[in-house]
Amino acid sequence: MDALGCMKSLLLAATQYRAAKTPPNAALLQRSLEVLSGLKLTRLFTSNQILPSECLSCLVELLEDANINPSLTLSVVTLLSQLALDNETREALQDTYNLTSVLAGVVHRSSTNLSDPVLLQNGELADAAKGRIGRAKKSIQLLQKLTYNVPVFCAGANIDELISFLMHHVQSTEDELTIPCLGLLANLCRHNLSIQTQIKSLNSVKSFYRTLISFLAHSSLTMVVFALSVLSSLTLNEEVGEKLFHARNIHQTFQLIFNIVVNGDGTLTRKYSVDLLMDLLKNPKVADYLTRYEHFTSCLGQVLDLLHGRNPDSSSKILELLLAFCSVVELRHTLRQAILEPSGLPVSGNTRFVTRSKTFEPSVALVHLSNQPLEGSEDCSVLALQLFKEIFEDVINTGNSASAEHFVDLLLPVLLDHLRMPEQIMDELLVKKKHERMVKAINVLTNILLDDILKMHASKVLTASQCISLIEHQFTYSGIDTGYGTKAVDSKTCKLAADIILKTLDLMSRLKQDVPGMEVSFYKILQDQRLIMPLTFALTSDHREQVKVGLGILFEAAPLPDFPAIVLGESIAANNAYRQQEMEHASKRIQMQLPVTSVTSVRCSSSCPSSDESTTSNIQELIQKLHSGLEMKEPITDMRISDIMDVYEQKLSALASKETRLQDLLEAKALALAQADRLMAQYRCQRAQAESEARTLAAMLKDAERKNEELNDLLKAQQVESERAQTDIEQLFQHNRKLQTVAEEHEMLKKSSVDLLQRYETTERQYKDLQITCNSLNKQMEAMKKLSESLKQQNDRTAAQLVETEDHRKELQQQLQERDGKMATLQQKIKVLEEKLKAQQKEKTDMEQTIDILRKELSKTEQARKELSIKASSLEVQKSQLEGRLEEKEALVKLQKEELNKHSNMIAMIHSLSGGKLSAETVNLTL
Repeated sequence: MDALGCMKSLLLAATQYRAAKTPPNAALLQRSLEVLSGLKLTRLFTSNQILPSECLSCLVELLEDANINPSLTLSVVTLLSQLALDNETREALQDTYNLTSVLAGVVHRSSTNLSDPVLLQNGELADAAKGRIGRAKKSIQLLQKLTYNVPVFCAGANIDELISFLMHHVQSTEDELTIPCLGLLANLCRHNLSIQTQIKSLNSVKSFYRTLISFLAHSSLTMVVFALSVLSSLTLNEEVGEKLFHARNIHQTFQLIFNIVVNGDGTLTRKYSVDLLMDLLKNPKVADYLTRYEHFTSCLGQVLDLLHGRNPDSSSKILELLLAFCSVVELRHTLRQAILEPSGLPVSGNTRFVTRSKTFEPSVALVHLSNQPLEGSEDCSVLALQLFKEIFEDVINTGNSASAEHFVDLLLPVLLDHLRMPEQIMDELLVKKKHERMVKAINVLTNILLDDILKMHASKVLTASQCISLIEHQFTYSGIDTGYGTKAVDSKTCKLAADIILKTLDLMSRLKQDVPGMEVSFYKILQDQRLIMPLTFALTSDHREQVKVGLGILFEAAPLPDFPAIVLGESIAANNAYRQQEMEHASKRIQMQLPVTSVTSVRCSSSCPSSDESTTSNIQELIQKLHSGLEMKEPITDMRISDIMDVYEQKLSALASKETRLQDLLEAKALALAQADRLMAQYRCQRAQAESEARTLAAMLKDAERKNEELNDLLKAQQVESERAQTDIEQLFQHNRKLQTVAEEHEMLKKSSVDLLQRYETTERQYKDLQITCNSLNKQMEAMKKLSESLKQQNDRTAAQLVETEDHRKELQQQLQERDGKMATLQQKIKVLEEKLKAQQKEKTDMEQTIDILRKELSKTEQARKELSIKASSLEVQKSQLEGRLEEKEALVKLQKEELNKHSNMIAMIHSLSGGKLSAETVNLTL
């Protein structure tokens, strides 16, 4: 059975079940739901066809029914969960079918007596309670998908009961519903001031805060991140939040969040942790704390490593986190360094994190993500291109274009590939994605062209033919070249194409001087009549960037002779009038829809009586007949006729507005044709003038050619002279370089000469002092020489006398044999003392001490000799006269010997001071 047949059988089975809730009808509906769920027709429900819309409406009505079979409720919720995987179907279920309020009613009905112990003790009732828990869990999980990043209206049906149930269940005993309830509560509280205010106004909010804080120590990372997300939404700007996210605790919080991002329990946990960090970054204090977080570089490296994963959902959330980092200037600098200069970042010493992988560069991963196929569910390519734009903005602001050259060479082929349209025909949704990527790629190229160095790389690969083919394709595909039809004004695709055209023209204006043929192509496109509609969109847009680009193109095109300025003004006026009419019709439409909303609110309530149900079903059937074009044959009341009349009046007013708008466009077209006729006449006149001017220009051209030849000869001569001058200049440059090196050496020598002069002055002063001392010593030495000569003469005389006395001593020695032993010992002592004296004479500082010691030794020997002489006189009386003379001679010898020792010491000191090598041992003045 095909998809349409399955949908028809589902609608038929649902109609039969609503008419009679019997087990066979329930089994038939159950089987239809299972068949449709097995087909996995997600893409079919995104179309605007009537049959898929009827199926979705039928499923929502089944959930609204409080008396439906519980197993059917579970099957319907399962099928809707499968359909909610598609983004467009999920948005339709949320906005068009109000599925959030319906599921809140299902949760409210299923949550009755979930924890009643009496029910749980009875077998059948326990199975029913478990069924309720299963339905509640499925419904809460589907609600979590629907409400993710979607604001929920607080005053919707069953929302108050849903919030009360979630808070009560989170604070009760932990079970399988705790984590889904906490995740749904995190979705409802995020960016929703009304629900936040409602929760804060409850009496049990403090105990609720305590429960959430206790969850921060839970073993499940999913529970931790859900609790932290709810706390940040409720308390970030309050006293509790200031204590929780204080400077003392915030670094631990950052570490916890990054740990969950890197090592999360799955894509869902990582998604919520990224959202939590993005919400915290919106607080200026927390953003400042993160810039001072010491382990941010290592955490950022691990986050960038996650881009190499194969899960597109995870990569998409990581890219969103990186874009959130770019909102803080300091973090954007660090991110740019981590992507373009990964080796230059400081490595953190935090051992609690895993070492970053070095096998892949983050820039290569980002380029790979930017070139994902169009068929992917998550558009990582658009986020990666937005990140490239932020990175190049930081490169230009910091002036680090050299670090981005390699990355630009890697990225430019991918950007140019985004600007090419595929040859095969694509789906409308894929074409929209392709156009969005084109806009982001052109934005990145525009940022690259803001830097001169990077602009050179882009000008080498981007050609004029690529830009022209892109603009021509957008003109053809969007229907701009068909005229001023309503399709061109109402189509979102047309507005996107107009944005691509104008931004491409902005690129061409920046490259017109750098790319061959770009200037001619640029001015040719500016004079094209088809450019009126894109300029109209840009100049009347609500976006500031589009208005700036449109004004820039208008300033370039306005001075051109064939630019249709009048047609542009008429088109802008017509567009403004159309917008004014749309605003008026929208206000009327809102007023007419007020009574209808009251009816639909009654239809959404789950506790309405059976008569109201029949009334709403009749109204729905009536609306279906009006849509299908059938005639209404049933008798209706006056209230229904008035409602139908309001609908028809609304349609007629819309048609009238379209007719007036078409009339305005026709008038603008007529004015454009008149303007074209006037331009043709002006063109003929200008052509005649141009022909006459061409003749004069031909004559002038001949004269110019003749002058050009003369100037060419002169130019050749000047070229020869310039070459000679160039060689002279080169020689002068070389001579200048040599002079610069000589000047540098001269400066170095000048500094060294100053140092040497200072040293010379100090040495000269020392030399003068030493010279003075040397002169005084020379005078002393001369006096000593004279004294030594006189002493030599005396020594000679005494030597003669000593010879005579020696003869007498030889005679006396024979008589003094008994005293020889004593004299020998005394002579040995004298020799020891003389050796000690010679050793001490070498030392300058100990001279006086050695002299004193010698004097003492000599005095001792003198006393010994006196004693010996006394003993000798007592033994030899007959030689007393000789002994007396001997004693006199010995006394004289002792005195002369002392004087000789003194003179020898002085001579040795003089020679040591004057630098001589004469020592006391060489002076032989001994007797």
